[in-house]
Amino acid sequence: MRRKILWLLKKMTFLPQKIYLPFAYEYFTGKKLDLNNPVEFNQKLQWLKAYYHPKILNKLVDKYAVREYVTEKIGSEYLNELYGVYNSFSEIDFDKLPNKFVLKATHSSASNIICEDKSSLDLKVVKKRTNRWLKSNKYYRTGQEWAYKDVKPGLIIEKYLQDEKTKDLIDYKFYCFNGEPKFLVAQSGKLGRYFYDLEWNECPFRWRIKYPNSVEKPSNFEELKVLAKKLAKGFPFVRVDFYSVNDKSYFGEMTFYPTDARDDFYPKEYNKIIGDMIKLPELNGKKEITSFEVN
Repeated sequence: MRRKILWLLKKMTFLPQKIYLPFAYEYFTGKKLDLNNPVEFNQKLQWLKAYYHPKILNKLVDKYAVREYVTEKIGSEYLNELYGVYNSFSEIDFDKLPNKFVLKATHSSASNIICEDKSSLDLKVVKKRTNRWLKSNKYYRTGQEWAYKDVKPGLIIEKYLQDEKTKDLIDYKFYCFNGEPKFLVAQSGKLGRYFYDLEWNECPFRWRIKYPNSVEKPSNFEELKVLAKKLAKGFPFVRVDFYSVNDKSYFGEMTFYPTDARDDFYPKEYNKIIGDMIKLPELNGKKEITSFEVN
């Protein structure tokens, strides 16, 4: 009965965030959420959704706007080549695009179309998908991810990337706590997801699925660690993603609530161990934190 009630409550996205988040969190995880005393990693991310609102977050989750921040902090040479930015599908001139490219929504994650052969691209399907993306800001609406609150829906098209050696595009996702990278996830659609520490040793924790293989350390791993630290400076928590393609580093994205702060670590004790890595800022009587300060 309680799960049915929670199912109904999680649909009420119009509720104030501090009321809605505990209901949604319990529905998806089966755990209670006390925003006054968050302990585990995902619980602290829920706290950040509710209280940590510097305006810069809106810029950093925007796939186009974040390019300015990356240029300022580490340099434009780490950005993938941009073919265009668009407000609608109708603005895209596909005849001018190369045979391979990647089309992304600027205001969400995992809203991608990877084109490996333009001649086989079904433009009707692309139009339908992109129009659906542009109709809503789902990460703010359904996940209450505050960082997406004022991000304008849009589209970008970037260069298609693939490493010649691995014939893959491995994503290196650095989990950064109070400006310091502590561990990372190396993942791709072919390989799965693997957790490593900063010495490239496999971590003693994982998500639910245990993958059977491992990932080779990229040749530019030391550079990736330095770049992640520079971009993470000043934030209680942020995941900074990079690609390594033919020994060159490319910025991917910045994420403040991985998996919408739902997926637990296994063994379960690591939810608190990793949660302890986040030092939440003090509210000091304020309703929310709106300033961004780099010490």
